[in-house]
Amino acid sequence: MSTDVVAEVVIRPVRDVDAEALGRVHATCWHETYDHLISEATLANLSPRRMAELWTHWMNQGPEYRQFAALVDGEIVGFVGSGPARDEDAPRERELYFIYLLDAFHGTGIGQKLFDAAVDGEPVYLWVASDNPRAHRFYERNGFTADGNEQVQPFLGEEIHEVRLTR
Repeated sequence: MSTDVVAEVVIRPVRDVDAEALGRVHATCWHETYDHLISEATLANLSPRRMAELWTHWMNQGPEYRQFAALVDGEIVGFVGSGPARDEDAPRERELYFIYLLDAFHGTGIGQKLFDAAVDGEPVYLWVASDNPRAHRFYERNGFTADGNEQVQPFLGEEIHEVRLTR
């Protein structure tokens, strides 16, 4: 395939049949995103099948949750999810829970399309690993600023330091 051929990109709501593919992509994205924050041994125990089970649960939560998948030539390469705020002191009514895209598709505009689908121009907030410079640049371009809140989030038996961003 020539590098100047544009692949077909589709952003659509997640479907029940996507659980297995979402589990695989989610596990891969966590490896790509958190390998410098989480031990190799912990990431080695990450199961695409377990992630697929989580997706089966997540995608049946109700209409106030927005979850979209990005497909390139019919294959899922990323996903996003937003919904009602989970924090008691939430600065916005809506929270962006997650957005992940396989490394190979960073810088293609697909992440922005996923973000736009889940947020739809609304005021939102999110938590992001403090040591994730690529994500911080993406959110800054989308009008987010740190609101001074921090937390340590359990992650696969370890911990990740996060900061809260709002827009």
